[in-house]
Amino acid sequence: MKSPLLSLPGAVQAEGVDEGVAAHYGDLFREQRALADGTGFVDLSHRGVVTVSGEDRLSWLHLLLTQHVSELPAGQATEALILSAHGHIEHALYLVDDGETVWAHVEPGTQEALIAYLESMKFVYRVEVADRTADFAVVHLPAGSIADTPEGAVVRETAYGRDLFLPRADLESYADQAGPPAGILAHEALRVEQHRPRLGFETDHRTIPHELGWIGTAVHLQKGCYRGQETVARVQNLGKPPRRLVFLHLDGSEVHLPVHGTGIHLADEGPDGRKIGFITTSVRHYELGPVALALVKRNVPVDARLMAGETAAAQEVVVEP
Repeated sequence: MKSPLLSLPGAVQAEGVDEGVAAHYGDLFREQRALADGTGFVDLSHRGVVTVSGEDRLSWLHLLLTQHVSELPAGQATEALILSAHGHIEHALYLVDDGETVWAHVEPGTQEALIAYLESMKFVYRVEVADRTADFAVVHLPAGSIADTPEGAVVRETAYGRDLFLPRADLESYADQAGPPAGILAHEALRVEQHRPRLGFETDHRTIPHELGWIGTAVHLQKGCYRGQETVARVQNLGKPPRRLVFLHLDGSEVHLPVHGTGIHLADEGPDGRKIGFITTSVRHYELGPVALALVKRNVPVDARLMAGETAAAQEVVVEP
């Protein structure tokens, strides 16, 4: 779904999964600084919007999600995962309940598969699941923003800022008064700085929550059964995940950033060294320079010098080995 905000001055459309919104509006670092200072907004209208209504909505979702939501207070933001039977991450939901309806935004293009799964699990529960992507757009306001929230808008407020669920027809008028726009690349740069994983970027077909630090923020360890819980409990109580998320400082002399999937090896083993991980997201940060998130094998020494393809990388621990 192509955003009308791509008509704003300087807008350059993003590529890949974020196609449909602006990558930037002409000045990537200025846009990052604005967000870090609590000004401006990010157009996330390409993300899927799913709602669950009905009197059983919270108790029903509690059975399906990794998060404790049976008593979720109205207006309190949370995030949750849906796992496979083997504990691998299939969906990530960023949700809030407005007192009558649970609103969630999800990765672009994943809402249809999510809704199909939810519909298959309804049974006798009094719930209604709906795809509201065509009617509502997500807008992100950074932490510290004093921008007004339109009356009646559903709001997810977190430590990282506010996500607004706006009627899609109001997106352009809201942009006119919300401050300078920032593209998805600025939003991604701050996400990487904050070590926050993203489905489809930091995940692959075998990722489990422990590898990314999603235990605690998206996975509640004291709740009842849900699909994949056995794997979560077993790894939490008896073992360690096979991989761990790291934050990388990349060699700033390189012209090109290593792309998603670029293999990582130990610098001491030379260019033909065995692959010990891969780049998940790489960005240029306005203060830190070129940085990235990556998944590496758990037993990689935390002080090891790494190479991402041909780019030297120094690691910071995100998930403890």
